[in-house]
Amino acid sequence: MVTVNNISRNFPEVAAVRSVSFTVAKGEIFGIVGPDGSGKSTLMRLVASILRPHSGSIVINGMDASTHSFEIKKGIAYMPQRFGLYEDLTVEENIHFFGRLHGMRKNEIHGMIPRLYNFSSLGPFSTRLAGKLSGGMKQKLGLACCLVHKPSLILLDEPTNGVDPVSRREFWKILYDLLAEGVAVIVSTSYLDEAERCGRVALMHRGEFIRVGVPKDIKKEMPGKLLSFLVDRPMEGEMILRLMKGIKGMHTVIRTGNLLKVFADDHVSAMERIKASLEQGGLRVESSEVIVPSLEDCFVELVSEEE
Repeated sequence: MVTVNNISRNFPEVAAVRSVSFTVAKGEIFGIVGPDGSGKSTLMRLVASILRPHSGSIVINGMDASTHSFEIKKGIAYMPQRFGLYEDLTVEENIHFFGRLHGMRKNEIHGMIPRLYNFSSLGPFSTRLAGKLSGGMKQKLGLACCLVHKPSLILLDEPTNGVDPVSRREFWKILYDLLAEGVAVIVSTSYLDEAERCGRVALMHRGEFIRVGVPKDIKKEMPGKLLSFLVDRPMEGEMILRLMKGIKGMHTVIRTGNLLKVFADDHVSAMERIKASLEQGGLRVESSEVIVPSLEDCFVELVSEEE
């Protein structure tokens, strides 16, 4: 469905996207994960043919985006971070408006509305003004407006940012339902737990992909093991471990609540050495163990290595 080959895009004083390559197949959710300013939104606009890359190529459905952007846009749905819903129009009026923008006839839009209401649960709110909807319902309406013309590729730029956990889960259920129809989805997000839901994920930092793969494979490929220590004063413990970071084989220190987590090469000796250092510093180590890293742990470690 999508083939991106070594695309780059620069702005004054910043390289927003640097030599990025990836592919996306039909029926796949491809996630782009990274902090604010990493280049996610610029990359989404490039794939949507809103921006042109300064180098590299983008091919969608066998068509080169540089020469067939108009034809490509007919089969794309792009939902930016702030989707342009018209808050003084009702739910149904918004869907009609966006359908007409895509050149659909009124009877075609009417034929699509039951299906859009079915997956989004917007039916009971069809006459409500968009401005009166909750954040989660606005995102569902935005997605419904994107899908009214039956796109084959959906681009979602941080679609659940600021949305409550229940609405986020419902939104992702909708995306899974779309995969059964052969739709390809590219979604950018800052939520690492959402990235775990993607078939494949790209970890993006400073305009580059630092890892691409299946989430579970990225975790397996991490060097060493992740050690976890439950301590009574985690801030002091973090300071002690950061002073130890120069020791061979010990990597990034991650603090999560009362837990201190450290990637280490020789985890057997590192476990005892770290525990002894924390206790010598006057801390009580309540438990210590080797744990399976989350995608967030991996991302923090990989970014630290890059920097």
